[in-house]
This record gives sequence, C-alpha cells and structure tokens, in this order.
Amino acid sequence: MIRVMGKEMPWQEGMTVSDLIRDLNESFDFALVRIDHKQVTRPHFHTTPIPDDSDVYLVPMIAGG
Repeated sequence: MIRVMGKEMPWQEGMTVSDLIRDLNESFDFALVRIDHKQVTRPHFHTTPIPDDSDVYLVPMIAGG
C-alpha cells in the first residue's frame, strides 16, 4: 500500500512514478513528484520505482502570467 496525497492506494511490484500517474488518469501534467523525502523530476518518472509503504506527493505544473 502507498499513500498518494494522503489517500491509500494499492502498490504493485516494480511500480514507477509514470505507472502511478497513468493509473491516476489525471488530466494535467506534474512538474515534480516527492516520494517520502526524495524529489523526482519529470525526466526520471519512467525509471524511478515507488517503494511499498511510501508517501507520494504530486506537484502539478502551474502557468502564470
């Protein structure tokens, strides 16, 4: 089990940040993901595994002007 933004979700062996974002089916892009206390940037989403029992926080891209 992992916690995504405080909500429990099932964990799968080999799950990456990209897998999680795909499973969430969100309509916006994320600039950054934090797994426990480690920050993961977009270029590393496909290769960064999410360990079981992790706290995951998703930071969306925000445009301003």
